[in-house]
Amino acid sequence: MSLELLEQLESRVQNALDTMELMQLELEEEKQRSSELASQQQQLEQENQQLRQELAAWHNKIEGLLGRLPSDSAA
Repeated sequence: MSLELLEQLESRVQNALDTMELMQLELEEEKQRSSELASQQQQLEQENQQLRQELAAWHNKIEGLLGRLPSDSAA
């Protein structure tokens, strides 16, 4: 191999290594973002469950209050 070919090969290898390093950094950023989104999803699911429970409690209260109203069937 000539010196020129070796230099080209070295340049290509260096470019490949640089690309791999950049991709590794991007992968780490995406892993961090994924972790943050998973945490956010868990919080939203908990909040959703709490709101559903509150809604069910309000429905029960309303049904209880409506049950206390006099019925129109006696009229």
